[in-house]
Amino acid sequence: MDKVILLRYGELFLKGRNRSYFEGALARNIKAALSPFDCKFSRTQNRYYVEEYSFEDEYAIVERLTKVFGLHSLSIAVKVKTDYEGIFAAAVDSAPYTGTFRVNVKRADKKLSMNSMQIAVEAGARILRARPELSVDLHDPDSVVNIDIRENGFTYIFGESVPCAGGMPVGTAGKGMLLLSGGFDSPVAGWRMAKRGVKVCAVHYHSYPHTSLQAKEKVVDLAKKLTPWCGDITLYVVPFTHIQEEIHLRCKAEFMITVMRRVMVRIAERLAEKEGCGCLITGESLGQVASQTMESITSTEDAVERLPVFRPLIAMDKTEILEQAERIDTYDISKQPFEDCCTVFLPRDPVIHPKLDEARAEEAKLEGEEQLIEEAAANAEILHLGERT
Repeated sequence: MDKVILLRYGELFLKGRNRSYFEGALARNIKAALSPFDCKFSRTQNRYYVEEYSFEDEYAIVERLTKVFGLHSLSIAVKVKTDYEGIFAAAVDSAPYTGTFRVNVKRADKKLSMNSMQIAVEAGARILRARPELSVDLHDPDSVVNIDIRENGFTYIFGESVPCAGGMPVGTAGKGMLLLSGGFDSPVAGWRMAKRGVKVCAVHYHSYPHTSLQAKEKVVDLAKKLTPWCGDITLYVVPFTHIQEEIHLRCKAEFMITVMRRVMVRIAERLAEKEGCGCLITGESLGQVASQTMESITSTEDAVERLPVFRPLIAMDKTEILEQAERIDTYDISKQPFEDCCTVFLPRDPVIHPKLDEARAEEAKLEGEEQLIEEAAANAEILHLGERT
């Protein structure tokens, strides 16, 4: 008997003629997650398997695989050749020692003389003889012994299933440029878009010396936290000091955030097109702060010329966002008290419902805006981040 990890995918079942494309992308992402380990990855009949791995690596392998978007669940199983004695012996070994149990059988190999019900009954009887302290409960058992008989001549016996990330394989829905701050929202927004198959790049605006180097490192750490889920991330760190100083000098105080957001998305769009991205991604949640009212969001989006802006958090409240941040392990980093550029020169009473023509007029006060944007984009520091960076 050999140990094997069974992998199952979810939404890919819904794909028709394009299904092989999604399966191929998922397989590549699984292989990338397994790259640090000495193991074998294989596919047969809508099943993925990880085999020939070290027992010492099992926990780490499972931990990485649960973060691969596109996988629905996994199970650690025993693999035996498909013969009755081997199947029943493995079922006994896999059974619990106390409580109630049930045996489930899936029989893809129809050449066997016994049907699924007969195999389940015989396996259950042998388990009861070997462990008389157990009892059968077909409706609400404490444990389930699963017997999966495949067409490849092997049978897999396993207990519980471990839930995985779900969603779609990263890279199957194109690329997106995430406006990544040091707060709670934008990392969650990037994670949610990656779950829908988007390959995430990121841009961060750094206003040194008004913001500290720790603020920049905080964002780098957030991007690294996303890489187990999103894969490698290209992060652009854009010098934003000169632009913010110009906005502070030339624009009305109450419009500073509005103009700043407009310039940010202009820069992000240029970098996105350079990276071949098909959208911008923000962490905006309707009504959460002054820059996230309908009018403010309209004013920001007006500055984007060619790409759509996706806002996966738009209808989430702060509690939901914080819970998601804890799940993906960005919460503790985001709560660190290092200010980012959005808090520099923060006006006392920012405009909450800016009129579009007024926002455009305030932005027009920036002298040489096109050159400022070009310089900021050209001078961006480019970091290529992976889980082992």
